[in-house]
Order: sequence, then C-alpha cells, then structure tokens
Amino acid sequence: MHALLLALALSAASPPAPSTPRTFRVDAFHTGNATEERFALDRLVLEPLPFPGNPDRPVDELNMGKYLFEVRDLASNRLLHSRGYATVFGEWETTAEAREVNRTFHESFRFPAPERPVQLVVRKRDRRQAFKEIWTLTVDPKDMYVDTSPPAPAGPVVEILRSGPPERKLDLLILGDGYTESECSIFEAQARRFTDALLAVEPFRSRREDLNVRALCPPARESGVSRPSTGIHRNSPVGSAYDAFGSERYVLALDNRRFREVASQAPYDFVAILANAETYGGGGIQGLYATVAAGSVWAPYVFVHELGHHIAGLADEYFTSESVYLPGERIEPWERNVTILPDPSRPKWVVTPGTPTPTPWDKADYEARAKGFQERRKAIRKRNGPESEMDALFVEQKKLETVKLAAEPFAGKVGAFEGANYESKGAYRSEVDCIMFSRNDVPFCSACRGALDQVIDQYAGPAPRPAPSR
Repeated sequence: MHALLLALALSAASPPAPSTPRTFRVDAFHTGNATEERFALDRLVLEPLPFPGNPDRPVDELNMGKYLFEVRDLASNRLLHSRGYATVFGEWETTAEAREVNRTFHESFRFPAPERPVQLVVRKRDRRQAFKEIWTLTVDPKDMYVDTSPPAPAGPVVEILRSGPPERKLDLLILGDGYTESECSIFEAQARRFTDALLAVEPFRSRREDLNVRALCPPARESGVSRPSTGIHRNSPVGSAYDAFGSERYVLALDNRRFREVASQAPYDFVAILANAETYGGGGIQGLYATVAAGSVWAPYVFVHELGHHIAGLADEYFTSESVYLPGERIEPWERNVTILPDPSRPKWVVTPGTPTPTPWDKADYEARAKGFQERRKAIRKRNGPESEMDALFVEQKKLETVKLAAEPFAGKVGAFEGANYESKGAYRSEVDCIMFSRNDVPFCSACRGALDQVIDQYAGPAPRPAPSR
C-alpha cells in the first residue's frame, strides 16, 4: 500500500522525458565556529525523481551566494554543474554563540546524477568576495553505498500552477509542516492564497508562465510546530521551529535530512515551508528554503518577502530592527539589492536620471518613529500580550510609514538611500521602500526585480548565447 501511494505521488509530479537524469544528492555535516569550519560526508542518495534543473543552463554564472558548489568530471575536470547558495551555518557563524561554541548543521548538494565519477568542490567567499575552495569530495555514482531506497510516502502532490515540464520552468514546492491529516485542506487553501500573493507582484506576475507551483502536506501526528521560548515542542514532519539563533520570530527547519526526504517526492528548485502557526514569523536562506507562519495575518507578505531571500539571495533592506548577527568587516555585499557605495559616481544599479547618490530622505524622522514602535513591541512581549495586539501595532506602523515614505521627494526613484542590511550608517538600498524593507503595500524595488528575473532565467530561460568570437 505504501509503495502504491508513493507511486501515485511521484506520478502526480509529472516527470519529464526518460532521458533526463535522476537527482543525485550528497548529504554532509557542516561543523565549526566563528573562525573555522569543516565538512564531512553523511551519505549519497539517488532521489526518486528526475533532476528538475534547466539542462541548457547547468552552470551558475550569477555570482550570488556566500557559497558555491561545483560538480566536475573527475577524469577531465570539466565543469558539469554549479550553484551559488547560502547555508544555516553561514548565518550562524556570524552570531555571538559561534564565538563561544562549535555546532554542526546538516546540508545537501543536489545535481543531475552523473554517469561517471565526479569531484564535488565547495567554495566560500573570502574577504574580497572571491570564491576559495574549502572542501572537495570524490563521488562515484556506482558506489555500493549510494542509497536508492524510496522515501516514506508523504502524501499526494497537488499542482497549483503548471506551466510546463520541470526542467523548463522554475519549480516551487510548498511544503506543509505541523498540519494533521484533517488540516491538510487548510494548508492547501493557504498554499493557493500565498501563490496568488506571489503572482500579484513583479517580476512573478509577468513571469507566471515560467513557474510551476506544487504543494505537499505530509500529515503530522499533532497540530502545530515547535516554539521553544514558550515551552512548546512538536515532532512535526519537516521540523520547523521558532527561535532560531535565539530570535523569537525566526523560523527554520534544522533537520535537513527529514526535510529532504519529504521534498524529494516532488520536483523542486525552491521550497517554501508553511508552518502551521499563528504567531508572526518566517525565514529565508538562499537555495535552501523559505518559511512562514501560515496562520499569521501577515503571512502573504512574509511568504513573498522570504522567497526574495530564498530565490535570489536578497538582503534585508531594513535597519532599525534588532539583529542576532554581529557586524563584520565592511566590504561590498554580494547581495544585489544593498551596497556600501564605494564609489558614489558608479552605483551598483542603474539610477534614475537626475537622482543624487547618496539620495536624501528623512532618515532621522523614520528612525525616531521606528524606535518608538520597537519599544512598544518590547512592552507587548514583556507582558506576554496577545498576538492580536502585536498585529494591531504593525497595522498602525504600516499606515503611518506608507504615507511618510510615499511623500519622500525621491519616492519611486532609483538612487542610493542610506540604511539597509541591518546597518543605519554606510549601507544603502536602491529605493526608499521595497518588499525587502517594509510591510507596506509596495513592490520589489528595481534592484530586487532585476535579481529575481535573472534567477528565473536560470531555470526557465533558453541556453545562454555564446560569446562572440574575435
């Protein structure tokens, strides 16, 4: 019976032509602290479905991500596949805890199953943002320890949006976590509503035909997900939990093996995890997943915001909220939507003609208001006020900031507005307001849209044109 259910789930995923190779996965442990790190092989896995990536664009040339992995033919050293990405470890190593203790996180590398032995090479950015090799592993696809066993069935795959075969589209998988079998219908309704929210904003609205969206709801034994700060612990199917790195609203799923087992039952390039919870929360890591507390009134916004992090590695553009990350060396960020503006005459993005850089805006007034709202938020949390009270405060802040920011002299213009990436001074964003900056009803800024478009092209675009011969 279990085998039949899995077969039905996999057939619902609409695999491509038989010539498409299956998905190969290398699971590894990533261990270290703020000053050192190392990797160790966990296992090799042949996933049940064909690889969903675009066969015409196997090499990632976007220069996004804190890390980059390459797959090279062992005999010839020819580059077969590469992807830039970010990691839980890469975020954690910038926290205060990483200066005191070692921790291990589980990670995966997915690529088309090779026919011959390959070399997996992992690179990380150095202080000059150049990628340097930090780990390498020889992978033999015929190794007797390659795990070919099918995963435990997680339920039927629901197609929300089908635009074409997986290998020709950007495939988004929406996973439910903490939903009992009777609640999976609630999950599906939420997944459809959040997809509509995503497709309402650019560039996703114009690129709708380049997307596939599927949903999968592995039934949970009990409703809800973990929230350690309140004493709540749940053994949910994907392992979502609040309080990541001690930040109460940061939701991550740290059991990567469990997450990959469930996700492997549908084609995916990117994953959004809907946590069955009402308290505002979420998270997004490039190339890993996005999370959102699906029961929050702010969930549609958080869903879109966190997918900005996950899909294109966009940085947070806000700077007044408290951050768990410690400030590091001031270097130009790799993220496309923030800059330290090393040369004001040559900004990172195309500026609206006639707009000065840096671009003036009433930052002092904004910071004063934001500080007041932060103090009120702390007061609500200190006396354990209801979530409805926090939501009302967010609504009040949204109404006020929408009016104030829209009235700025350079609103709607592309420039370089100081305040971004958790930094009040010396960091800049491209527009005065953006989905990555506030909860206001505004679109992605120009820089964000450009980055997202490039990633969509990576998965749904034609083969890149060869460079002209000289």
